[in-house]
Amino acid sequence: MSQPQDTPAPQDTPLAPRSDLVEERHGHAVADPYRWLEDATGPRTRAWAQEQDERFARAMEGLPAREAVERRVLDLMATGSVGAPVHRGGRVFRTRREPQAEHAVLHVEEADGDSRVLVDPMAIDPAGTTTLDSWRPDVEGDLLAYQVSEGGSEESVLRVLDVATGEHVGPALDRARYSPVAWLPVAADGTRAFFYVRRRPPEELPEAERQYHRRVVLRRFHPQRPEEATETEVFGAGRPMTTYYGVWTSRDGRWLVVSASDGTAPRNDVWIADLGAGDAAQPVLTEVVVGRDAQTGAWVGRDGRLYVVTDLDAPRGRLAVATPQRPGPEHWRDVLAADAPDRDPAAVLDDVAVLDGPDLPEPLLVAAWTRHTVAELTVHDLATGERRPGRAGTVALPGAGSVGGLLTRPEGGPELWFGWSDTTTPAAVHRFDARTGVLEVVARPPGAVRVPDVVSRLVEFRSRDETVVRMRVVARADALTAEGGPPRPAPTILYGYGGFGISLAPHYAPDALAWVEAGGVYVVANLRGGGEEGEEWHRAGMREHKQNVFDDCHAAARALVAGGWTTPEQLCVSGGSNGGLLVGAVCVQEPALYRAVLCSAPLLDMLRYEEHGLGATWNDEYGRAADAEEFGWLLGYSPYHHVRPGVRYPAVLFTVFDGDSRVDPLHARKMCAALQHATTATAEEAPVLLRREADVGHGSRSLTRGARLVRDTLCFAADRTGLDLSVRRD
Repeated sequence: MSQPQDTPAPQDTPLAPRSDLVEERHGHAVADPYRWLEDATGPRTRAWAQEQDERFARAMEGLPAREAVERRVLDLMATGSVGAPVHRGGRVFRTRREPQAEHAVLHVEEADGDSRVLVDPMAIDPAGTTTLDSWRPDVEGDLLAYQVSEGGSEESVLRVLDVATGEHVGPALDRARYSPVAWLPVAADGTRAFFYVRRRPPEELPEAERQYHRRVVLRRFHPQRPEEATETEVFGAGRPMTTYYGVWTSRDGRWLVVSASDGTAPRNDVWIADLGAGDAAQPVLTEVVVGRDAQTGAWVGRDGRLYVVTDLDAPRGRLAVATPQRPGPEHWRDVLAADAPDRDPAAVLDDVAVLDGPDLPEPLLVAAWTRHTVAELTVHDLATGERRPGRAGTVALPGAGSVGGLLTRPEGGPELWFGWSDTTTPAAVHRFDARTGVLEVVARPPGAVRVPDVVSRLVEFRSRDETVVRMRVVARADALTAEGGPPRPAPTILYGYGGFGISLAPHYAPDALAWVEAGGVYVVANLRGGGEEGEEWHRAGMREHKQNVFDDCHAAARALVAGGWTTPEQLCVSGGSNGGLLVGAVCVQEPALYRAVLCSAPLLDMLRYEEHGLGATWNDEYGRAADAEEFGWLLGYSPYHHVRPGVRYPAVLFTVFDGDSRVDPLHARKMCAALQHATTATAEEAPVLLRREADVGHGSRSLTRGARLVRDTLCFAADRTGLDLSVRRD
């Protein structure tokens, strides 16, 4: 795997110095000439990064329409946003972002209709680098637990707020990254309590392990005496350090459900405890499902039954019920079975909600499905799972779009709330009333924008192994032939992800609309590794099968060319995070198939990914480099290790974020240096650029930062593929 040291490179100088580092690993000689770029604070890395900043700035200066693109993207983002309502007591909690606001704000509405702000990230940090990560009100709606992080770090700090006064109760709690919160009802003496997940104190751990070692903790406090708060570890000791935990409590406080998964592995264990039988700080946990290769969620309903949503023996999901006293799989009874005669075999079960109460003749079950990424809602008898006959068995959604989480009142009732969005429609809140069967929009985003008239089509193609794969092609309606096909090839962005069971569903995307409005084509490919077709689809693109994801992407590109949508000279492939790994791999595997590559926050050195960021939590998805066989999988496609001198690579724009604590920017630094050294294309023909951004991380960001990132990526792609973004085709 060693790379020649004397190959000339036509990219702008100075290039990064190459070391002669070669390691013997599992019988392979592995070169790593840019290992020194892993040290972000080293003087050589800082100097190299400064050179890349200057190179990127020079390249951007010459691109046309950057200001116009940024304005248009901001216009398309100026819809604002509105969240579905969360009911607690007599209060309603929801998020809302005004059209020009940098972040969404959490509001509370009182029973009399008065609404006020509870948490505003911009009030906390006017610079806009603080994000609201999560929030959860207590059972009574009197206290709110919320989490914020600074600078994109996602190192959430958890705080408790008195909803009536807006005052904080007790200190901020650190080490709460990715922590759920499960409240208990207020005790007779006014004591409050919640379960959450907290990492062990850093002084108790080696530095390399401080991102891990989570524990489930019960925190008790009295709002009048918060300084007397106590914390008790209730679960997690002795389990793998990379374990993530979930916690849930029933509204009456009787039942606790705990789940555990080793990193992002597609399997978890679940336990249940009866808190009414003893001290909540010492719950006696009973196995619901342990040691099975499946993902399971469980909760106790208002009817006292244990509900289980699982892919155990059902790759597309099923719903079962049992009793909390006898919760194991041998006692489960299917309500929505994997092989039910009225079930669409292509549908994946995503969510369920129970509607009940005195206003309904019998309790109902609403199920959310996706069929080839398009959302569907069906209505069933709760007792039998049978779908209601005729039109009563379907909630007629507005079109081919996606549905957000299903929300009901915790005390029960006939109403259901959810968000719905499609390619040209920002997410609006819908309410379904089971008494009448009526679905209506109850909250729209506050801003009105004009969107282009586009057509969205689901296109099937075959991958290298003949597997049928799908992609959603979006183009201007007036740019298509009468038969719905392309009149001529156009500049095209092909976006993919293909990992962790994550599905890419139709949704409102300002970047895609800005591209299509200018005459381009935007394509989202539902590659293996995602969850679009259930857990089998996911597993067909992970571990030793990861090459299937890259083959699917190549096949998508060829299908677009064969279908007349684009040409290799007009095709840009785009992806971020695991999708950054995707586009890095396809770039080095078939460089002639793509004109440009947008590679954001990527994993690229797959032989060392576990040693940085949160990489150790992903090794069930990719494989472990310490294992000889799994090392072979990783080496087989690791993009950094397959850069070959003397190859003409596409133009590449890496975008990285200094606050990214999930995927270390070192991956992009090393790959950028390797490509600049290896490619035969000049900087004018196919530049390899690195865009760095400070005080922002892997996830959410402010409106302005988001628009600027889209501006730079679209302008780069347009410059390489020949799209004139300055032209508005109204």
